[in-house]
Amino acid sequence: MDLLIPSTGLLFWMSLTFLVVLFILWKFGFPVITSMVQERKAFIDDSLRQAREANERLANIQKEGESILQEARDKQAQILKEAAATRDAIVEKAQVKAREEGARLINDAKAEIEQEKKAAIADIRKQVAELSVEIAEKVLRQNLKGDKAQMDLIDRMLNDVSSNE
Repeated sequence: MDLLIPSTGLLFWMSLTFLVVLFILWKFGFPVITSMVQERKAFIDDSLRQAREANERLANIQKEGESILQEARDKQAQILKEAAATRDAIVEKAQVKAREEGARLINDAKAEIEQEKKAAIADIRKQVAELSVEIAEKVLRQNLKGDKAQMDLIDRMLNDVSSNE
């Protein structure tokens, strides 16, 4: 039974030791532990406050980012609009220039065709004049005696001219 009921001396010393340890802890341990818990609580409260502030700043930064992004989109749209207008102006200028160049080329070609036509007509007239002179020369050389001989000669020469062409 000694195991279940301690002796009085042991109980006295255990109680005295317990009270001494309790007094020492009460005097020196608990205030330190309490102050550490208070410091930890203050640190946690401060960290939570800083986290809230950081969240608020983050929300503000996100709003600013969205506004900057929207502004960038607006600028991009404006730049694209200006680029399209510039492109259209350049295309229009190129088309006008191409039309003018085409009209100039057509006019130059018409003038060249007209010159070649005039040169061809002049050449034909020259050839007709030369043939006429040749015919007249041959007629005069043979010194024709009658109308029939002259007509035969003219028909022959005309046949020669038409067969040469």
